[in-house]
Amino acid sequence: MDLLTMTWRDVGFMHWPVEPDIVQQTLPDGLNVDTYDGQAWLSVVPFQMADIRPRGSPIGRSFGELNLRTYVVADGTPGVYFYNLDADDRLSVTLARKLFQLSYYRASMQVRTDGDSVEFRSRRTSSRAPPADFHATYEPTEAPSTPEPGSLESFLVERYRFYAASDDGTVYYADIDHEPWPLQRGQSDIRTNGLFAASGFDRPDGDPLVHYCAEIPVTAGRLHRLDGVAQYTD
Repeated sequence: MDLLTMTWRDVGFMHWPVEPDIVQQTLPDGLNVDTYDGQAWLSVVPFQMADIRPRGSPIGRSFGELNLRTYVVADGTPGVYFYNLDADDRLSVTLARKLFQLSYYRASMQVRTDGDSVEFRSRRTSSRAPPADFHATYEPTEAPSTPEPGSLESFLVERYRFYAASDDGTVYYADIDHEPWPLQRGQSDIRTNGLFAASGFDRPDGDPLVHYCAEIPVTAGRLHRLDGVAQYTD
């Protein structure tokens, strides 16, 4: 049953390839790193969470959100794993941490748009995690299209389950639903990116692969605890 409805807007994806062993050693028990052609990926994703509300509620909340994520499999189900979920909304962060024990952190954010160009600034203000500043501009460079099944683009974005760990290491997951991404190749100018260091990673070499989506409506189900422990196999 869907619990929440929302719209994700001005979504930027900035993806870097990394060695699978580097990612696997950071994952909690129960999660295996997922790879494409033998390569793992880390992605920084800034966007605007618009009109998030419990299903049927007449009132929603909107705020900026920023996460660092990777790609995993648990019990045969692919998904994304969040190292952090920074958000510019005190109430939502408090509820997410108290009710769901998720790794949400309070941040101060400014989002400015100029046509399809998005300037996104974030400064983590929470004392629960290391400082993490982010400042980038991103925009599309091609027309929207649906990722081809089996493509790298599909691997990186067409995932309908997310995983996150609480402070005590318990892993939770929830399923989401939306139409296939109307994805656009893009470009970015990253001025500051402290998310990798804050999560214990060296910054990957090279420029990221960039994608953009103007808007996509999303529904999300209830949070569940992940049971069982999967083993990593290369």
